Amino acid sequence: MDSKQNARFKVKIFILTFTEKKVRIFVPNQAGNESVKMKNILKNKYYLYMTEFFSGMSVMAVELGASRLLAPYFSSSQIVWTIIIGTIMIAMALGNIWGGRTADKNPNPDKLYGRLLVAAVWIAAIPLAGKYIILVISGVLVLTVSNHFLVLAAFIACMVIFVYPLFLLGTVTPSLVKYTVDSLDDSGSIVGTLGAFNTIGSILGTFLPTFVTIPAVGTAITFLIFSGVLLVLGLIYFISKRSGKRICALALVLFILCSVFGHADSFAFWEKDLAYEGESIYNYLQVKETDSRVILSTNVLFGVQSVKMKEDGLTGMYYDYALAAPFLAGVMQKDSTSDVLILGMGTGTFATQCRKYFPGALSIEGVEIDQKITDLAGTYFDLPEEIPVTTYDGRAYLQAVDKTYDVIMVDAYQDITIPFQMSSTEFFSEVKAHLKPGGVMVVNMNMKSDGEESINAYLSDTIASVFSEVYTTDVKNNTNRELFASDNPQMLELMAEGVEVVADEELSQMMRTVADAMTAYEPGNLILTDDQAPVEVLGMRVIDEIIRDEIGYYKNIFKEDGIQGILQAL
Repeated sequence: MDSKQNARFKVKIFILTFTEKKVRIFVPNQAGNESVKMKNILKNKYYLYMTEFFSGMSVMAVELGASRLLAPYFSSSQIVWTIIIGTIMIAMALGNIWGGRTADKNPNPDKLYGRLLVAAVWIAAIPLAGKYIILVISGVLVLTVSNHFLVLAAFIACMVIFVYPLFLLGTVTPSLVKYTVDSLDDSGSIVGTLGAFNTIGSILGTFLPTFVTIPAVGTAITFLIFSGVLLVLGLIYFISKRSGKRICALALVLFILCSVFGHADSFAFWEKDLAYEGESIYNYLQVKETDSRVILSTNVLFGVQSVKMKEDGLTGMYYDYALAAPFLAGVMQKDSTSDVLILGMGTGTFATQCRKYFPGALSIEGVEIDQKITDLAGTYFDLPEEIPVTTYDGRAYLQAVDKTYDVIMVDAYQDITIPFQMSSTEFFSEVKAHLKPGGVMVVNMNMKSDGEESINAYLSDTIASVFSEVYTTDVKNNTNRELFASDNPQMLELMAEGVEVVADEELSQMMRTVADAMTAYEPGNLILTDDQAPVEVLGMRVIDEIIRDEIGYYKNIFKEDGIQGILQAL
């Protein structure tokens, strides 16, 4: 190679090196035959950072909104949360891959901000259509599957309702990288800044729905708020560019329609006469009034968490069976006032019944984690003001107080939503430490099951590993089972003596019914601990059994007469 050729070669190497370091990002025009530099608002990188910030915020807000949308139908157990998180991660991953490839082939920002408008409209439509989709999916699965109903229904509902908009939001980050990285020299800092804005947005998107928007204005408005944010991002882009008038107008009209018709729709839309329907940080809340009672439920389809009888008397539910606990603790034989603690106070059904049937004999206090439920107790359930209620987690409350009690009721289990920290040997040991000598713990196990490895077998074995005396009794015409535990071997004799002096004949007869149904529990080795307490999986099995039993009748009708037969039966 001569000197001239060598000089040309060095120049070529310099040019290639320089252009590699100073690659400019161009956006192809619609014809794709020439390139033009990015125009309009995209020249301002802070707008791109804001796009990343608000898209990250919206993803987390939709995820939390998804949990609240599904909870009234499928519970808020760890299993449902796992389905939500897994589904959303699948959608985001697919969006990242597709968005990156699309940005490389055709890095037209119109496509990205058009996707934001579509995602905004879809999310805005969730409050309007989501609950109907859930019920249709559930109805189809009830008639076609026999196992894992809740898992399948929750998973399919998540896929149908949430995958597409979150897939679209997953395309945001790779597209923005294409528009913000000017050269290889600053690519690391730019991508890092985008990631930081996304993370900060996600943090706010986690806290705002939980502590601000959902408690204040509900799940439906929360969806509309964050979909509105995405809508504004898209509109600002197209307005600055003076293009996309049709898609902007269509998105705005659809958003307005969703806001008008979807913002106040009830979760239990088939119920026309609810006394109250709302949400708290922890629960969906529904108060229904009938001719004879007022009922609190945290599920739109099944379950009663509290009840108030309009006329004095027993409830006909597990609260009546739980009234055996003061008798077992020997309250009737004591001259002094006995202390009762209720973990999972609800709106105070058990407390009210204790106050009615043991006037002056019991000092009652409750612990309820949901302040809004306590507020409802005073508004709809006539909980006496002199019964104190502490807003706290039940186990944390025991760890914070030194007081001991004659009776401790554990009533913090809702369908399959069983707090694992209130199902372990460590928890029941904490309860035992807060009982007076001869004190009694009563546990409401709300899913009656008799399998060798059922949730109740695990709970009962765990309790029996802590207490020497354990008795159970099933509630008639109900799925509940009451468990009584103590270290006092004479508690049955104390109950029999106490029942003899009861003046109220209805209560006396009820206690005799409970005593006759009591069975000494034979403990096994199924122990739950803080380290291992698979209560959600165990609870899901019971729910499947209950659904199979309850729906079997309708399945037979469906096989013989089809949908028309089902409608006639209903």
